Amino acid sequence: MREQRLLTVSVECYAGHRGEQTPRTLILGDRRIAVAEVVDAWLAPDYRYFKRRGIDGDTYLVRHDERSSSWELTMFRAEHSG
Repeated sequence: MREQRLLTVSVECYAGHRGEQTPRTLILGDRRIAVAEVVDAWLAPDYRYFKRRGIDGDTYLVRHDERSSSWELTMFRAEHSG
């Protein structure tokens, strides 16, 4: 089975009291999307996942690979078309 290639994104984070990085701004190309709402977050064996709603109303699921310190967009849902 082929691994699906995901979109690498830049993320500006806030490090909480335990030093865990939490996305506050997603950077997709020349677009900066501030996080309006934390929808969910969870740990998996190889990644940390963050489901966020941007101030644009759209939903973004990003994952952080702590070994390579890279971020990937794994899911996007637009709330409004056009």
